[in-house]
This record gives sequence, C-alpha cells and structure tokens, in this order.
Amino acid sequence: MRIIYFFVTLLFIFSCSDTNRQGVVSNVFRYNESVGVGSLDPAKARTKSQIWPVHQLFNGLVQMDDSLNVVACIAKNWEISDDGLSYTFHLRNDVSFHNHEVFPEGKGRIVTAFDFVYSFRRILDPEISSPGRWVFQHISDKNPIYPDGFYALNDSTLKIELKEAFSPFLSLLSIPYCYVVPKEVCEFEKENFGRNPVGTGPFRFKLWREDEKLIFVKNDNYFEKDENGQRYPYLDGVVISFIKDKQSEFMEFLLGNLDLLSGVHPSYKDELLTRSGDLNPKYKDEFQLNSQAYLNTEYLAFLVDPELSDSLKNPLLNINVRKAINYGFDRKKMIKYLRNNIGEPALKGMVPTGMPLYNQSDINGYHYNHDTALHFLNKAGYPKGQGLGIVELTTTADYLDLCEYIQFELQKIGIEIKLDLSTGAAFRNLVANSNLDFFRASWIADYPDPESYLSLFYTGNFSPAGPNYTHFSSPGYDSLYVLSNRIQDIETRERILFQMDQMIIDNAVIVPLYYDQVLRFTPLCIENFPTNPLNLIKLKSVRKKE
Repeated sequence: MRIIYFFVTLLFIFSCSDTNRQGVVSNVFRYNESVGVGSLDPAKARTKSQIWPVHQLFNGLVQMDDSLNVVACIAKNWEISDDGLSYTFHLRNDVSFHNHEVFPEGKGRIVTAFDFVYSFRRILDPEISSPGRWVFQHISDKNPIYPDGFYALNDSTLKIELKEAFSPFLSLLSIPYCYVVPKEVCEFEKENFGRNPVGTGPFRFKLWREDEKLIFVKNDNYFEKDENGQRYPYLDGVVISFIKDKQSEFMEFLLGNLDLLSGVHPSYKDELLTRSGDLNPKYKDEFQLNSQAYLNTEYLAFLVDPELSDSLKNPLLNINVRKAINYGFDRKKMIKYLRNNIGEPALKGMVPTGMPLYNQSDINGYHYNHDTALHFLNKAGYPKGQGLGIVELTTTADYLDLCEYIQFELQKIGIEIKLDLSTGAAFRNLVANSNLDFFRASWIADYPDPESYLSLFYTGNFSPAGPNYTHFSSPGYDSLYVLSNRIQDIETRERILFQMDQMIIDNAVIVPLYYDQVLRFTPLCIENFPTNPLNLIKLKSVRKKE
C-alpha cells in the first residue's frame, strides 16, 4: 500500500503543471531555485536557496512571526534568568518527527529536550563542519557536568547556559541552524541526511531528482493549527524546480507553471515593473506584487586600518575624503533610475529599514549635497580633487551599474574613480583578507536584531576571523557593543544601539547605498502568503483558491 500511495502522490504532483495549463488549480505550490539546493540538513542551511526548503521541513524551539517577534514553536514557553545567563524552555508534548524506517514501526516519535541537546551539540561537532557554529559562541563552558551549556532536565525541559549575557540569543535560536533533528536518523543516514532529511515541519521530504525537481508532501500530523483549529498546512505539497536561466524561469512563471517569482532580474525588470516600482498594469489581472522592507543593507566599505595601508598613498584613510564621497552622489536618483524604486535610499545608518524595535529616524545620515562634498574635499587638502589621484573601487558585475553611476557623479566634484571588477569567490577572498581599500559590500541579517549589523565594526570581529572587513576599531564603540549585549531593558539597549550606528556614520566607515526590499510576484490564486523582512517563505499558511 505504501508503494502504491507513493506513486499516486508523485503522479498527482508531477501532473500539476499540465492541469494548470488546462485551467485547473492544483493544490501544490511550485517555485524555482536557480542556484540549486545542495543540502537539506539544517546544520548546512547557510544560503537562501537552502533556508527556504529547510524551513518547510523542520522547526526550532522558537520562531519569528511576520513582524519578527520571537514566538513559541516547539517550546511552548520559557524563562530567562535576571542576569541573562540561563534560558529554560518547556516543550510541547505533541510534536513528532516525520516517519522513517529507523523508528519503531516506521512512525515518527515525539520530540524531547534530549533531541535539542543532540541537535545543538551536532552543530558544534567538527566532523559536521556546520557554518552555524558561531550561533553558540556565547554558550557556557564552565559547567563540569555539561561543559557545552546544553542539558535536558527531563523530556520536556531544556536548559541553556551562557558564559556571558547576549540579548539577541533568543532570536538566534529561531534560525535554521537551530532546528531539531532526530539522532537515530542522523546516525542511520550519516552524510546522506542532507539528501534524506527527517524533521517535524508542515511538509515532509518525498523525492529529490537531481537538477530537475525536489518534492515535499503534506505532513498530516503537523502540530500547529490556525485560529479556527484547522491543522496546517493547507497545501498538499511543494515542488521546487531547478531552472538555471532567469529568463526561462520568468517564462515558466508567465505560462502558469510556477507560483512564485522572487525578486526581479534586470532582464525582465522593465517588463514587470513601472518606473515607480509598481506592477505593470497589463499584468494586474494575472499577478499580484507584494513588497516590503528586507533586512539587507547595500553599501560601499572602506578599509580604515592604518596598519594595513599607507596613509600617504591611500587618501581614503582621511575621514574628510570619505565624507566627501558620502555627500557626493544622489541616492534617491540612483534608486529611481537604476532600480525602479526597489528599495529605499540609505539616508540613515547601517541598520536597515524593517528592523523591529529600531527607529531609524533617530540616525543622521548623508544626503546629497554638492557644495558640502566640495567642502570636505577642501578640508582634506584636496580642493576640487586636486592631488587626490585615482581612487580604486572593487565590485562584482551585479553591481556594476550602481558603481558606474557613483563613478560618474563623483567625477563632478573632482574624485576620479577607477572600477575594478572581480568574480564572486575571488572578491570574497580579497575582502576577507583585507586586500581592498574600497569595495562594494552587503549584509543580510540572519536574525532580526541590530547587533547583526553593528557587530561588523567590533574590534573583536576583525577579519579574516570575523566579519569586521573595514577593520574599524574604537574603544568607545567596543565598550558600547559589549554593554548592548548585556542589557535586557529594551529602551536602554535601543539608545545604545543608536549611538553605535551614529558613530559608524560619523566616522564615514561606509557609504550606505540602499536598504533592500522583498519583491514577490504570485498568481492571483495564491492567498495567505506572508512576507517578512527576513525574506523567509512560510508555506504552511498558503492557500490556492479555485
């Protein structure tokens, strides 16, 4: 019977494209992942292409709602000690892993606190080589019985101890690295777990056909329900295709063979969007466009470490030159004409629009002002750019148009920019090893806390070991950073975070370009598909109407 059901399910799912062409709406959600997936192991979920499918198959202790508030998931509630060093989670007793042959009678068993201890220790296991080890850098190592800071008091109670208070820790536990996995299955599948995953999520893994399709089916035993008591998910399945060519993906969407087009590629940007960033009116009866702030800041960065650069040969070590560059081009015009108003001009700080509990308006950023730019050039000792020489800016091809615009605008105030193109892997290596004085950069938050952005400028995070690629160093900033991570009071902490963000702008460590947006195009039949500033896709609540 299991074999018959398997093939009936596959026949239904694979036929969804054909039935759609005939005007019948199947109850399967289809989207494309052009770069492939690689692994469905949460311990490996580093990129969007992996995070999206993993999010459908697994759950963690906590999760984010659509406003990026931490809410319950497998943990129904929790307590945090007054000193911020101890977290105690109380788990639900009705969450089961998906079925697998290694379980008794092949049926998934109930999740316990011991599963989370195993899952977290697995992230720290050098043999797993998880890129998520950093999540647990604040875990206590002083308990002689539980040296890694994780322990189960019983099946339903998990305790985590930190060696130092870290205010964003609860948010960290919501990211895919922290999703729970079953020890029996991991040990049975070994290195193949990422190809045969077993989780607790609203969908369960069914089939992976290399370079063709990835198929999930509905988990009929999923534990979460809607406000009316109906069990999630509403969909019968999810199909992920692997079309590499963006124009081909666009055509499949137009033909009705995909239910989601995420973002907009330059090749069809002007076809789908008006100059103001709205949906092209000719598609209003076919598609819907949903957009909102995305926790991604695009910027240019300076290497400001005098020990790594000769100040006589590198004028970018002069703060006034960096300020002249910041004032020297119009971000609003750049966004309007080069991005069809996708995103918001970065006129504030490093922390982007959409960050919860963070009022960007309190930050004084840079606005285009030709005369002010000339003033700072003159103050730096380079009146109208005389004697400045050529400034080299390194970028990748994807951002060439933006950098060419900045190059053209800065020429008007006497700053000559030479653009140097680099490929992705080579570019990342140059940045990580502090080999570039001026480079294009971006930062997408893993978790919704300003610390994710402000940690980029902490001295203790100097690259290549950490993400401080600018090598900005300030004892005052470092003190505030450490203090902000220890404070539990939200308002007090927010004031400190504002002060740090303003310090980065005042020191002109970066040139903020724009705060990104999430853009999603879906057919009109798709309902209850929430967007969020982390750009997660949550398919458990999606409906497809007739």
